[in-house]
Amino acid sequence: MNDEAKRKQLRKYKLFATGLFILMAAIFITTTILQKSYSSHWIGYVRAFSEAAMVGALADWFAVTALFRHPLGLPIPHTNLIENSKQKLGDNLGSFVVSNFLSPQNIRPYIQKLKISNFVGEWLGKQKNQEILLKNLSDIVLDILNKLDNSTVSRFISKKVSDMTDDIKLNKIVGNGISYILEKNDHQRIITNLSKQIKEYIIENDEIIKERVRKGSYSFIPSFVDNKIADKIADGLSDFFKEIEENPEHEVRQLITQKIHDFSVDLKEDSKWENEFKTIKNGLLKNDKLEEYSNDIWISIKETLIKELQESDSTLKKYLYRNLDEFSQNLKTDENLQNKIDHWVRVTAYKYILKNTHQFGNLISTTVGNWQGKELSEKLELEVGKDLQFIRVNGTLVGGLVGLIIYTIAHFFL
Repeated sequence: MNDEAKRKQLRKYKLFATGLFILMAAIFITTTILQKSYSSHWIGYVRAFSEAAMVGALADWFAVTALFRHPLGLPIPHTNLIENSKQKLGDNLGSFVVSNFLSPQNIRPYIQKLKISNFVGEWLGKQKNQEILLKNLSDIVLDILNKLDNSTVSRFISKKVSDMTDDIKLNKIVGNGISYILEKNDHQRIITNLSKQIKEYIIENDEIIKERVRKGSYSFIPSFVDNKIADKIADGLSDFFKEIEENPEHEVRQLITQKIHDFSVDLKEDSKWENEFKTIKNGLLKNDKLEEYSNDIWISIKETLIKELQESDSTLKKYLYRNLDEFSQNLKTDENLQNKIDHWVRVTAYKYILKNTHQFGNLISTTVGNWQGKELSEKLELEVGKDLQFIRVNGTLVGGLVGLIIYTIAHFFL
């Protein structure tokens, strides 16, 4: 019911209560006149009832009116109570709500009933809602991206990278990386591949070997002897690298492994390598270069994000739609996930409400205290005025009955 309807209802019941008082006054005047001309006993009873009813009606009218304003505009003490006590009323109302509605024992049953995961799952499962969510999120992110100053972001990235790399020891990182490759035995594939490539190169280029042998040979040695020597050398080299390729336990493999291991240890422990890598790092990550790299990276990321967010059928949005579908299905079917989310929501809500109960009390107190006194009186009168008019009606009738009883007792017993 809106305020205008409440005002009409209040006027209606005010007229009813006032009309009842006027009726009692008319009966009192009529019976007073009749009593002078007639001696019937019933006239006295009716007159006593109407007289007491008027007193009751006036008394309750005064009491009801004194709550909201000065009766007849007269500044009688202890009237216009709501306007004069609005701050105290607000404080008491705030304390009452906090004590009786926001106590742990009162809010716990309602918090325990919270089950938001299923609702969120159902909501996210609808394509229309997914489109609305992604549209709003895209607009927010696009607005942020367009407002960000490129130079500021670039400086921020370069500073963070510089801070992060100050304490990084590249020699240890490279050394640990080599050790990891050795532990996984991945270097053996490299040795195998290199052995195979060298073997095939020797086989395919035996003429080059023969040419080298002839150049280094003495002139008195016949060419067929040089060719024979060259063939032996080529065959021996190809067989040697074939053995390395096919034998995982070949001594050359073990020797290479040991040399790589020694090199990784040297990288990590020798200060010479630390200084070497520091020099390389400082050369690559000079402030001007670092800012240039950071700016290029940021511009690339920004342009890619803007393009992906603006296109309705972009790869990013397809990925997000797939994940939203998957997440909504999990929310509806995965009881473990539901319990985790609902538990988190309940605990968070419970802690937040208990932590901020005084804020709710302050809000009520401040809101009521900031109202204009007349405005507060009008608001309360609209809400409870109808029931208060029935107090006037009841006062009229009860007052009349009490007056009638007193008159009867006085007439028969006194």
